[in-house]
Amino acid sequence: MAKEILAPLSGKILSINIEIGQPLKENDEAIIIEAMKMETAVYVPDDGKVAEIRVKVEDKVEEDDVLAILE
Repeated sequence: MAKEILAPLSGKILSINIEIGQPLKENDEAIIIEAMKMETAVYVPDDGKVAEIRVKVEDKVEEDDVLAILE
């Protein structure tokens, strides 16, 4: 079953620390979002393997946007 990594807030993608096919554990740091000059880490919600990354560095995202999909 696919799981989504969602943006916890609006901001700009500062870095992506995952790759397609990479196995991840719950609470691994996946993506960093910058909002109002503060960096916020986005963590993996559950164990899985990265199936898709839907953003790239410098993209602007809104709260609850899907950043990546885990399988």
